Amino acid sequence: MRDTIRPIVKKELKTYFNSPIACIVFVVFLTASAVWFFLFNGFFTMNYASFRAYFSSFPFLFIIVIPALTMRLWAEEKKMKSDEILLTLPFSEAQLVLGKFFGAFVLFLIMIALTVFVPFLVSFTGRFEPGELIGQYLGTALFGALCIAVGMFFSALSSNQISAFLVSVLALAFLVLSGYFPLMIGVPDAVARVINTLFATHHFESFKKGILDSRDLIYFLGMTALFLYLNVRVLILKKWK
Repeated sequence: MRDTIRPIVKKELKTYFNSPIACIVFVVFLTASAVWFFLFNGFFTMNYASFRAYFSSFPFLFIIVIPALTMRLWAEEKKMKSDEILLTLPFSEAQLVLGKFFGAFVLFLIMIALTVFVPFLVSFTGRFEPGELIGQYLGTALFGALCIAVGMFFSALSSNQISAFLVSVLALAFLVLSGYFPLMIGVPDAVARVINTLFATHHFESFKKGILDSRDLIYFLGMTALFLYLNVRVLILKKWK
């Protein structure tokens, strides 16, 4: 499977780096997350050393930056009429979806890797737990994978990049922000716990603390697989229309 999707992954990465979108997204994400951490969150005024506030900003930034990465994956193919050509190539629908997914995911990992300079610089100001930082980056990678799968799915349903971007923003906003609704409206704790298990921000909390919980791993991997599967079904339906 790895060899069969490699050409698609390479094609997607080449497309990203041949356009300004990757550079723009990288700059926006890195700048916004650093500004939030150092200025708005007041890192240097805190009397303890922690990166939790830094990683807390990532899900909210993903609402904008991930749709910017995924909006073109299928919507642009439709615009250029190349989706029909793709479906005639010797690739299965699952291979096409996985190829595009891993192309976007590799780009996402490059973007996240560039944030390492913040922990590196700040590490000179205090002692930080390496295990906690690893857990935070693992959670970020899983959260990003889910957001990419969601964005790809809505790109496959959209007729153009603008609509793909807007619908993906709304979907990710719901996925990220809905976890705060039980707290805002004051529902009973038992009901809040049930509701929270459905939303990504709740499952990201443990990772922010550097805690690896199998339930959170299962949630992110399962939800990512679900949206990738739905993306495959959309392609199959399109092929038979």
